[in-house]
Amino acid sequence: MDTELRTKDQLLARIRDHRAVVAVIGLGYVGLPLAVAFAEKGFPVVGIDVDARKVDALNRGESYVQDVPSARLAAISGQRSAASDQRSPIVGRLIAVADYSILAQCDVAIICVPTPLNKTRDPDVRYVIAAGESVAKHVHPGMLVALESTTYPGTTEELLLPMLTKPRRPGNKETDRRIKASPDHLVTLSPGQDFFLAFSPERIDPGNQRWVVENTPKVVGGVTPACLEVATALYGEIIERIVPVSSTQAAEMTKLLENTFRAVNIALVNETAIMCEKLGIDVWEVIEAAATKPYGFMKFTPGPGVGGHCIPLDPHYLSWKLKTLNYNARFIQLAGEINSDMPRWWVEKVAAALNDAGKPVKGSRVLVLGVAYKKDIDDVRESPALDIIELLRHKGADVRYHDPYVSCIQHNGFEMEGEPDLDAALAAADCAVVVTDHSSYDWAAIRRKVNLIVDTRHAVG
Repeated sequence: MDTELRTKDQLLARIRDHRAVVAVIGLGYVGLPLAVAFAEKGFPVVGIDVDARKVDALNRGESYVQDVPSARLAAISGQRSAASDQRSPIVGRLIAVADYSILAQCDVAIICVPTPLNKTRDPDVRYVIAAGESVAKHVHPGMLVALESTTYPGTTEELLLPMLTKPRRPGNKETDRRIKASPDHLVTLSPGQDFFLAFSPERIDPGNQRWVVENTPKVVGGVTPACLEVATALYGEIIERIVPVSSTQAAEMTKLLENTFRAVNIALVNETAIMCEKLGIDVWEVIEAAATKPYGFMKFTPGPGVGGHCIPLDPHYLSWKLKTLNYNARFIQLAGEINSDMPRWWVEKVAAALNDAGKPVKGSRVLVLGVAYKKDIDDVRESPALDIIELLRHKGADVRYHDPYVSCIQHNGFEMEGEPDLDAALAAADCAVVVTDHSSYDWAAIRRKVNLIVDTRHAVG
């Protein structure tokens, strides 16, 4: 049996037997649910995060991610795994650490770090680079490295692959004895032969109880056929359906298409709302009527803009990449302009509503209902509510907010605590602005308690 088959088959055997030690790098909204899914299937799991508070909380069995209840986390923390063996010192089914050196004892490293945009709306891949460099220090034969962070097509092969294949000095002699050394005693690991590299985009939808890690189809691309085989085998142990694609670039592009599709259609329906207002037509009546068509139409609804880590950001990764190829992604840019301008449009509607009531914006008490970027979650990343609050403050409004999931917010230099008593906040408000339509809100009661409501979600009716 040659080296490639021996290395791959040994790792596949460890995956099948759930003896493979899985490291998940980045323990946020994406990484923690993934780590828990592997641990619940019996894999020894190491969570790695630079935030010591997260590490300490997880080792106490306390969750900070809404989709992972603490009771579920406590059940898999600090327990000896039946799948662990003498080779691995990983004694719990899920432990958390801040030290990357533990990767030397792991069979799998899955990178789930943030990929934000910088001020010029270009991809900020510094977290991917930092994680990749840390993995590269400890990569060893028989290891699978998978990137899940959303990014532009080419990231896996252009950024991670060079790091992992950079010539290095031999580490453990037993581990590196199969690899041919160069004259200066440096060794190089080969993808698909010595180690395995893949991209598999995350599809976490915070707050979604129907589609979770285990039943959401998983797209996987490898840099070689052997890499794809190993990655699909790993994810197939915890996820019902695996969707293999021909390359890491195809997998990266798949995620961007998914979220660009949503961004463009949300922008279309947001602009439709503006057009309908100018035409004196009820946009919600139009949408509901159009949705009765059994083919060729997918229902999207207008709102205050777009939020979360995916839809406001991901299309710009693709737009940036195309700019490097001298192509202007016009749909993406136009959709971004429309969606990002929606908070301003709704603030103007608040000003008009107050004016009709004989009140100026300056000095009026405006209560924002809901600041999370979507209903029934505590995530405020890129939430349009933050922009609405900021714009109203700039106009001189006395802005307050209430959200049953979010106790305080920080945005562009200002901090604000939520109103603890909804009834009292409604009674004191000159205008309420519905931004996030949480299920716990009693809309009929809210309608009775405040005279003026601007509803961005069509929740009040």
